[in-house]
Amino acid sequence: MAGEPQADCLFCKIVAGTIPATVVAETETTFAFRDINPQAPTHVLVIPRVHYPDAASLAAAEPAVAADVLREAGRIAADEKIDGHGYRIVFNTGAGAGQTVFHAHAHLLGGRGLQWPPG
Repeated sequence: MAGEPQADCLFCKIVAGTIPATVVAETETTFAFRDINPQAPTHVLVIPRVHYPDAASLAAAEPAVAADVLREAGRIAADEKIDGHGYRIVFNTGAGAGQTVFHAHAHLLGGRGLQWPPG
């Protein structure tokens, strides 16, 4: 059922503590940890504790939690001291966009120049 932890979801297992991660921050609704394959000096994944397959389904079902993910990404950017130089928050949606874990998550990227368009 949407919103409930999924037994086969990598990120649900990280939130549950059954798979280790380098935790950056936790709130009642979010969980943030360092990406194991960083694409920038700062690369943190900010996820909702509830399971939805992508950002759009999260926002439709629980807009307050989607806002919490964005708010927490901004707070972590400040903690990581990348807010003054600029950072990027990316939600990949679907395999064609590079989503490999189908649990909504934001990539917080910074600490280097980020070109546009990405690719």
